Amino acid sequence: MTLERIPRPVAFILKGYPRLSETFIAQEIRALEQRGLDIRIISLRHPTDHALHPVHKRIRAAVNYLPEYLYQEPMRVWGAWAKVRRLPGFDQARRLWLDDLRRDPTPNRARRFGQAMVLAAELDNDVRHLHAHFLHTPASVARYAAHMTHRTWSCSAHAKDIWTTEGWEIEEKLAEVDWLVTCSRAAHGYLAERAPMANGQNTVGLVYHGIDLEQFPVPPRDSAVGAHRDGADPSDPVRILSVGRAVAKKGYDDLIAALAALPESLHWRLDHIGGGVLSETLAQQARDLGVDSRIVWHGAQPQAAVLRAARAADIFVLASRIAADGDRDGLPNVLMEAQSQGLACIATEVSAIPELISHGDTGILVPPQDRDALSRAVAELTTDPARRRLLGQAGQKRVRDGFSHDYWIERLAGRFGLPETERQVAADNAADKAVGGA
Repeated sequence: MTLERIPRPVAFILKGYPRLSETFIAQEIRALEQRGLDIRIISLRHPTDHALHPVHKRIRAAVNYLPEYLYQEPMRVWGAWAKVRRLPGFDQARRLWLDDLRRDPTPNRARRFGQAMVLAAELDNDVRHLHAHFLHTPASVARYAAHMTHRTWSCSAHAKDIWTTEGWEIEEKLAEVDWLVTCSRAAHGYLAERAPMANGQNTVGLVYHGIDLEQFPVPPRDSAVGAHRDGADPSDPVRILSVGRAVAKKGYDDLIAALAALPESLHWRLDHIGGGVLSETLAQQARDLGVDSRIVWHGAQPQAAVLRAARAADIFVLASRIAADGDRDGLPNVLMEAQSQGLACIATEVSAIPELISHGDTGILVPPQDRDALSRAVAELTTDPARRRLLGQAGQKRVRDGFSHDYWIERLAGRFGLPETERQVAADNAADKAVGGA
């Protein structure tokens, strides 16, 4: 289907909404609404966070929560089945699902089909296109519902959903999807190779998330209150910040070990922002290594708190790695947010991070899981405030020049068939250059 024929409004299929850890999705929805796209949010799960980012409050889209577990709403699921089983596309959708279930015989796979039936039964007739955020569960629900109702569908792929989804499933979805965008060159290359006819007709496109520079403006000049810190004064330690979920791919056990290995003469404090299943395990590791008094665990926080923490910090560190199940980061927005505030960043050479950070120029990169190298990098920047300032300034320029959300959202707007603007033409040219004309 050509872009001009994609009708509006569009249903966005999300795994959960709203989520503090998925600011980039909320930011995208709000920007597309501002560009004129009528969006209906369909969430597979209810929210668990107790706070909201400001952007969530500005989103106008209505939200419909599908049954998170089918047994919790049996009459709703039964009523949906009674309605959609008569649709011309139901048998085909059921065959696709059974074929998937044969290769992935899990309760989650069964739940996806039930949620798809409810979606197909309850979606307004004026919604003729579905857009899934994430290539795994949300894309499966969108795919089954699209077959049932003869709607078109598209997808935004990000990180875990790319690297932990089986190859057969990725290839089959890419063979059917109208289009798909992803947020890094690394992911683009991986997916484009698996698209039909070597990414024929640009099935896979590149759209960086970018950062909303209005939400992360350049800090005031007098905000660099700790610019002199060099780790020598125990009453004024160097402030290290890390923002990310406490999960394996974020490498927080590596960071804690690296910090514990720093010379006793260096005085530092780590502020961690983010929830996650490994929070207590990491806190115990810090206690075992004797550094727990230097670490403050803040848990998940709204965007305003992240901004305040970035402006109070001296160094930002993210020790990402590839987890045992293949999960890994894409291009973490938290790095762009930190750099937007002129904060010197230390990160690992994983996935798309080198697309943002050039080692020695706009930040410091170390090999993943190399705790000694990470410790040395932290020690070097701790004692050298002048270098921190230079790296922070260069990183800030890099983000503002190449990763503005307003700039990249035009690329996505074109995929939805929104009227082309001069900014969109520039975004198309930049994205084509970024992926080597792919």
